[in-house]
Amino acid sequence: MNNRFDTSKVETSRVFAERINGWAAMMGFWAAVGAYLTTGQIVPGLV
Repeated sequence: MNNRFDTSKVETSRVFAERINGWAAMMGFWAAVGAYLTTGQIVPGLV
């Protein structure tokens, strides 16, 4: 079976950077959801 996301030909540092970027994006998303649920504002303190 072919792996659609075969990373064997990609530099390991780039794969690591993309994983960190994805992790940071997920944390930012959940931080925004948490801020909205607790304060009712998209960006707390702004307007």
